[in-house]
Amino acid sequence: MTALRVVYANLLDLRVDEAYYWTWSKENVLSFLDHPPMVAWFIRFGTAIFGDTNFGVRFAGIVAMLVTQLLLADIVRRVTHDIRAIVLAVLMPEAALYYGLLMANASPDVALILFAVAMIWALVRLNQSNDARWWLAAGVFAGLALLSKFTAIMMLPAVAAFMLVPDWRRRWLRSPYPWLAALIAVVLFLPVLIWNAEHDWASFRFQLVRVTAIREMSFRTVGDYIGLQWGQVGFVLFPVVLLGLTWTAWRGYRRREPVAILLSTFVIVPFCYFFWRSLSLRIGETWPIFLWPAGFAATAISIAMLPREGWRASTIKSTISWTVAAIVTGVVTVVLVFLYYIASPWNFLGRIDPIGADAGYRQLADRAQAELEKTGASWIATSDHRTYAMLRWYFNGRVPVIQINERSRFIGFRDPGMSSVEGHAGLYVARQPDKAAPLWATTTAAREPLERVERRWRGIVMDTYALEKVTGWTPELAPPPGSPFYSWPLLAGDAHPPSRVVALAKHVQSFR
Repeated sequence: MTALRVVYANLLDLRVDEAYYWTWSKENVLSFLDHPPMVAWFIRFGTAIFGDTNFGVRFAGIVAMLVTQLLLADIVRRVTHDIRAIVLAVLMPEAALYYGLLMANASPDVALILFAVAMIWALVRLNQSNDARWWLAAGVFAGLALLSKFTAIMMLPAVAAFMLVPDWRRRWLRSPYPWLAALIAVVLFLPVLIWNAEHDWASFRFQLVRVTAIREMSFRTVGDYIGLQWGQVGFVLFPVVLLGLTWTAWRGYRRREPVAILLSTFVIVPFCYFFWRSLSLRIGETWPIFLWPAGFAATAISIAMLPREGWRASTIKSTISWTVAAIVTGVVTVVLVFLYYIASPWNFLGRIDPIGADAGYRQLADRAQAELEKTGASWIATSDHRTYAMLRWYFNGRVPVIQINERSRFIGFRDPGMSSVEGHAGLYVARQPDKAAPLWATTTAAREPLERVERRWRGIVMDTYALEKVTGWTPELAPPPGSPFYSWPLLAGDAHPPSRVVALAKHVQSFR
């Protein structure tokens, strides 16, 4: 399965978000508007070894998957001392589409998953050894998780329950080690705090829109959320893991077992929170993805504990059979999805295909190159971060690429090559319909239509772009926060987007 991910990482073109994060890896800033900086550091690590290649961008994710599996194996080994449970814990991520294949993608979630599991592992070591210094390791991993994605804050209820529910709570409340661990996490998170303090807390204000958004109740968004969990974890594995978590929570809180409390709370509290938010808000595909490795560990431990707790032989046999069936069907599904995207010529989902939606940008880059040579333009302007990221990836520094709007995304970025921009004609590449069109009326730019380009994937037109020559204007790289060229997009989005459950029923989805 690792070899499969290596092939996937090499052969599949970068997706839009991956190219966007790759552009971050070329900058020397403390943090970014969208996310903390860990994903940029992961990509920089891979490209330092393998260059600016698909594999270089994705290399850290492949390593993160292997380390995550090793940590899960050690967690289960220390709790159960059962080789069969260890095997289950290692194989369950392989049977879940996101982990089995898409951990090879470069995203903030890959780093968050790794460090979240590492924090759980440190707390399991604490429980077994009773050595308070493991709190400090947990604090390090928690800080690294916060540097990966803001949703790491949702690990806090599990850590609090682990510390306060068992009988040892008085000891840890009086001990300095948990509080030192919290301090370590905050210190590691300082780059993000400093960057935000210097820029009017932009990241937090950008992200908190999702938390504070109030929408009308929609069963469609609830269905999308639950359907996505089935697609990400597995149609058979998802209910198996939910059952394993239920057993773990029941055992943990009834007997005050620290590890069972930690694992079950780590999944159940954020899962229920996202369910509540899904009543009125579209839940992002990857928001809950950091939860399920803890669920895999909890399920493997629960299965190992069934005979020790005197469950009936028929129950044990049925549980093991369903788990094996979930792993087998899940791994087969992952392999089939891999073959569909790497080896097949078909497009079953049309324009809503999640991989096809980000494919075919080489065609656009080639047409842009031809127009640059024909018109004598020396730089490229775009009006959305998707086009910006992919053109910057394909041109890789040969031509300055500038997104003229949403400049809050690029705070502190280096000079893209303004000596080639000022006083020179540019090429505007606009995805249609062009939502930034009204902004041009506020500039002195003269625009000359050139041609339209279709971006295709497996015979289907995924997007259309207008190419225009731009003269008489130089984009502003650092407009003030009140400028329309500075403002960031609204994250809460539409409460009723096109349903993704339809696509899920046709074909097992892959996700950003």
